[in-house]
Amino acid sequence: MRDAGGWRRRASRTLFESPWLRLRQDDVTLPGGEDITYSFIDHGGYVVVVPILEDGRVVMERIHRYTVGRTLLECPSGGLDGEDAVTAARRELEEETGYRAATVDSIGAFYGSTGISNERFDVCLARDLSADGTIQREATEQIEVELHPLAELKERALRGEIEDGPSALALLLAADRWRPTR
Repeated sequence: MRDAGGWRRRASRTLFESPWLRLRQDDVTLPGGEDITYSFIDHGGYVVVVPILEDGRVVMERIHRYTVGRTLLECPSGGLDGEDAVTAARRELEEETGYRAATVDSIGAFYGSTGISNERFDVCLARDLSADGTIQREATEQIEVELHPLAELKERALRGEIEDGPSALALLLAADRWRPTR
């Protein structure tokens, strides 16, 4: 049984499982002795990629998100699928956009919604890009690739116009770290 912060898990069960997540329910004793049931999403994590061309433009995706009923501007992203963040970033970038990166650096890792999930996402900066990869999108990935200047995306993120939180954070981190090589 795990004891963290005074919380003690007495039992755990899976209520639902799919290839992308598990809905888990734990019986927990709180530090004050109260017994509760805590349900949460158990997730394997994902990566968000900020692919920057030499001229400072970022390879972005306009993608329909069924969950919110909207088409959003996002950074390429996808599940880790058991890989480390850098490997997953290379794979997702090529599969979704057709771009490949010679250089990929991890620039941070974050939890997205700690009250309901253990889902963690890594942010990677991809540079030295070439558009000679093979696109292999899933049926749900209705994506249009767009190129936007990083400076413009930073300002849009600061104004709240990049509605996907992980993408907004990734763009702000990239804007702070990226320097032209010319």
